[in-house]
Amino acid sequence: MRLATIQTWAGPRAAVQVGEGFVDVHAVDAQFPPTVRQLLEGGPALLAAAAEAARRPGVFTYSGKDVKFLAAVHDPRKIVCVGLNYKDHAAESGSPIPKDPVLFSKYATALVGHGENIVLPAVSQEVDYEAELVIVIGKKGRNVPAAAAMEYVAGYACGHDVSARDWQLKKDGKQWMAGKTFDTFAPVGPVLVTADEAPDPHKLRIQLRLNGQTMQDSTTSQLIFSVGQVVAYLSIIVTLEPGDLIFTGTPPGVGMARKPPVYLKGGDVCEVEIEGLGVLRNPVVQG
Repeated sequence: MRLATIQTWAGPRAAVQVGEGFVDVHAVDAQFPPTVRQLLEGGPALLAAAAEAARRPGVFTYSGKDVKFLAAVHDPRKIVCVGLNYKDHAAESGSPIPKDPVLFSKYATALVGHGENIVLPAVSQEVDYEAELVIVIGKKGRNVPAAAAMEYVAGYACGHDVSARDWQLKKDGKQWMAGKTFDTFAPVGPVLVTADEAPDPHKLRIQLRLNGQTMQDSTTSQLIFSVGQVVAYLSIIVTLEPGDLIFTGTPPGVGMARKPPVYLKGGDVCEVEIEGLGVLRNPVVQG
């Protein structure tokens, strides 16, 4: 099942992908809540019913070519990110393999959807790209055992952890949160692919293209901490809730590690592609 949040005349709506189109299931039947997060809160039975409703004969379908996407989950309660979580990226950064997940947060104002602009802040001259697999949490959990952690995953999406390196690494004390959560710095989408359609998230090719040129090309087999390990670890710290988004880290090829460095500029186009999850495309504009 593939879910998206689309902009309609009535506001953001959860939509089920049917073929190349998208069906607003709340418009089909008001028993279904209007947001993806609320659908996830309803559990597997509600999701299955929504998928069935979307395939009823004669329902209105938004064209995939014309639809305006918002972030796959546009109103998460939490956005948590893991840094230095690919062996090959840690190597290019000259960093040791971390013993525990390196964590930071983004805020909901950073979220944008497929096709929306990444806006470069005027106060940063070193904005970098980072392709990432995003975990979407499906049910509430605290102190989740590692053996059961995958049961808490609703699905996955393409994510882009846009990073202002001068703010992240050159401010006093290093300011990871500040450098990572400028507005528009968290594109997610275009869709949420449910876990049953991505049974092994550790065997997915992950790429980022900048203006058509491949800059990152790796596989999630390089993850240091697996999806289950990340979910279990985070649940020790916070209560995980349906719709929470977890960025899982980026592979090598980031701009700051290149010689000379490559940073984003107005007019660029970024594409994150993850095997089986689709392509997340965002233009870059100067703020």
